[in-house]
Amino acid sequence: MEQCPVTQYEPVAEIGGGAYGTVYKARDSRSGKFVALKNVRVHRDEEGLPASTVREVALLKRLGRFDHPNIVRLYDVCATTRADREAKVTLVFEHVDQDLKTYLEKAPSPGLPAETVKVVTLWYRAPEVLLQSTYATPVDMWSTGCIFAEMFCRRPLFCGKSEVDQLGKIFDMTGLPAEEDWPEDVTLPRSAFTNRPPQLVTNFIPEIDDLGASLLLELLTFSPMKRISAFKALEHPYFLGQSPEV
Repeated sequence: MEQCPVTQYEPVAEIGGGAYGTVYKARDSRSGKFVALKNVRVHRDEEGLPASTVREVALLKRLGRFDHPNIVRLYDVCATTRADREAKVTLVFEHVDQDLKTYLEKAPSPGLPAETVKVVTLWYRAPEVLLQSTYATPVDMWSTGCIFAEMFCRRPLFCGKSEVDQLGKIFDMTGLPAEEDWPEDVTLPRSAFTNRPPQLVTNFIPEIDDLGASLLLELLTFSPMKRISAFKALEHPYFLGQSPEV
């Protein structure tokens, strides 16, 4: 990563922010086009930027090679040193006029049609992230499940006010996980939550059908090792019009 060309991108307005950084709408002084700047602060180690940050950037660049209309493009990556142990990474993305939240707010009642449904705030974080356990790519499948549900009811499925409250709202639907599925490398014990059985998905999302509910439960599986993968999800009967196995 090279020194960030600060003068090339002129911030216009703040688009949003979260636990991992702030995003700005900016103008590229060379092309005159609008871009989205995501500024993220990361801790540097002896070898420079964390491996996780380098891997994420490499993946975003690789995705850009597909030139897919539904994938936001990464134009540039810059890193500047803020302190001995801290750096600021700026990701320069293609600017998109609206996000999924805005799109859903504009959607007429009763929500998106089934064929459209088939194409990280706190509310979309996987349990392993909320528990500050080790995590990997299955976290994205959890977030996909949350968005999948929201596309039916046009509102977030789990609206927690804190990590513990968020987990409680998840367990209200999925039930308290089994003891063997609770991660060992966390400070919050399973006993901190009251035991509760799983509820019917339709109690929370009346608009969803049986196949959709079946897929959602596999996406919102507590254990990341048991959670459905993207490849398997695409093979789910929901997309094939088949009845789920019982």
